[in-house]
Amino acid sequence: MAEFARGRSINLALSYRGRQALKAIGLEDQIVSQGIPMRARMIHSLSGKKFAIPYGTKSQYILSISRENLNKDLLTAVEKYPNAKVHFGHRLLKCRPETGVITLLGPDKVPKDIACDLILGCDGAYSTVRTHLVKKPRFDYSQQYIPHGYMELTIPPQNGDFAMEPNYLHIWPRDTFMMIALPNMNKSFTCTLFMPFEEFEKLLTSRDVLDFFQKYFPDSLHLIGKEALAQDFFRLPAQPMISVKCSSFHFNSHCVLMGDAAHALVPFFGQGMNAGFEDCLVFDELMDKFNNDFSMCLPEFSRFRIPDDHAISDLSMYNYIEMRSHVNSRWFIFQKNIERCLHALMPSTFIPLYTMVTFSRIRYHEAVLRWQWQKKVINTALFFFGTLVALSTTYLLLTRPTFRSSLGCLRRSWNSVTYFQNIGRISL
Repeated sequence: MAEFARGRSINLALSYRGRQALKAIGLEDQIVSQGIPMRARMIHSLSGKKFAIPYGTKSQYILSISRENLNKDLLTAVEKYPNAKVHFGHRLLKCRPETGVITLLGPDKVPKDIACDLILGCDGAYSTVRTHLVKKPRFDYSQQYIPHGYMELTIPPQNGDFAMEPNYLHIWPRDTFMMIALPNMNKSFTCTLFMPFEEFEKLLTSRDVLDFFQKYFPDSLHLIGKEALAQDFFRLPAQPMISVKCSSFHFNSHCVLMGDAAHALVPFFGQGMNAGFEDCLVFDELMDKFNNDFSMCLPEFSRFRIPDDHAISDLSMYNYIEMRSHVNSRWFIFQKNIERCLHALMPSTFIPLYTMVTFSRIRYHEAVLRWQWQKKVINTALFFFGTLVALSTTYLLLTRPTFRSSLGCLRRSWNSVTYFQNIGRISL
């Protein structure tokens, strides 16, 4: 809850994987009813022109979800289970995964040991449970802070309604940085500015900030409001973003990591929450498969999920480049149109990467392999098509009499120019 108090938390995008996990516990309809559908990216060019890039078919969309409301709904659902107890104000001091014992520090400031059948480490990117697993032999761990930070701003409602088109994820791509905006149920937009820290550090005064927005995001300036922008920009410094990978996700049959504790993602594919929810769904499916046998379930969970979660981590890094830069490219738009056409003609053979990741439960690493194969096929086909067109055009031009006559005139004209250049004068 401290995140909400500070006022900085990137909005959540709920897609198919997350919805399937919520459906399994009977919460899908409740959560979806509180979200706003986003059917496309709305690109804001520097000139002020806007154009949409659909996410998929007309029936496919992602949902803008309030992080705060989602957490409240999940906690309320947990409290309805008679065998579940929720303890606030406790901090994890130690974790002994080999024995399944954790040490908590409560409001009374007295450490207390608790024995567990299973320790579920779902304590985020800076997981205390994971720090104890790092000390174990053969546990691999890596983290990467990207050179970009993020800052949250707000576009308030105008005249009681949304200030922009609500059913889009709005993007202002500026090559090395970008701003996005997601709609909220109160008709505001949550804007997030992603930018290298060195660029943030150049904006020292309110005048610097206003000039920067006037130069790079001119159409957003009046929507945010100059006075609000000047105040909110300096309310908190830009926040860092971290990517975490580890292996394995479990230790013996007493401890397992899920969500950001196992695979913290940068937010650019909108899959952090969805991947974490899918962790829970996969674990539940494996528990059914192995009759709740932790000694069988935990190793299989690690084997099954690690390649997928590492794949979506890499894809999230890639998608930042796509969102901030590629969407400005006509070649990128052309490729997207080709993918949509091929998908419409051969829906089971050609599936766009975004569709595989966001609107299906195709395993993340399989989606990457399939995407790479599809890119090769499309690029090879475009190369041969281009070569065929070039050769056919050349052949037709060379075999047409009118072309040969024009070519002869051109050759004679060129010879005349060369002749006059050689004698140094032109006689009229």
